[in-house]
Amino acid sequence: MEDRPRAPGAGTADRYPRPTVSLAEAEWVWQQLSVEALRPDGKPETVRLAVVAGLTRATGARYGDLLRVRAEDLELGPRVVSPRGRVAGDRPVGEGSVLVRHGKHRTLRRHRVPTEVMVVLRHWMVVRTELAADLEGSVPRALLLTVHHTHDNGTTVSSGLPITRQGLVLSWRRFVLRTNARHGATRPPLPTRFEQVRRAWTSAGLVDPGTPLDPPSTG
Repeated sequence: MEDRPRAPGAGTADRYPRPTVSLAEAEWVWQQLSVEALRPDGKPETVRLAVVAGLTRATGARYGDLLRVRAEDLELGPRVVSPRGRVAGDRPVGEGSVLVRHGKHRTLRRHRVPTEVMVVLRHWMVVRTELAADLEGSVPRALLLTVHHTHDNGTTVSSGLPITRQGLVLSWRRFVLRTNARHGATRPPLPTRFEQVRRAWTSAGLVDPGTPLDPPSTG
């Protein structure tokens, strides 16, 4: 069959066949996750998912971009001791920033991260250290780590290792199932694809475009 030229923008609908949720819906997701993550009984998986949502809201990053973020790519900013602080007795002051390698070309951009996301990030940095406590050697450089012991070909794999894209997909789906079951009679169901939420933030212009950076020299 002869190939036919495609019109500009063709294929976008095929790639994203499901509609973007409303901005109000996306913000509800962020509020739910950020509150649940900072509860005394908050699960590590919820904290990690709140980090994913917060960084996506701040930078527009996709799963692949977030998986390339390392702990040293964060600028957490100053902190002060708070007698009623939730996260190890301290809270951040002001904003921070994160370095993200976007897309297949790994385009480097430094993004501003708002204070409310920094609170969750600080909490996660404590949690991720605890998750990797049983590993031999140092904590992995990847920001996002596994939170459960898993099995790979009959071998038990410890928590605290870099998570995969499929791990993030499954984590979001578990949150969606729990949330839809809890609020099914009072609100519309959440989408099964996090991309539908990400595009709500990017379309609304909430994402910080970031400052382009030159790639590090390899010489």
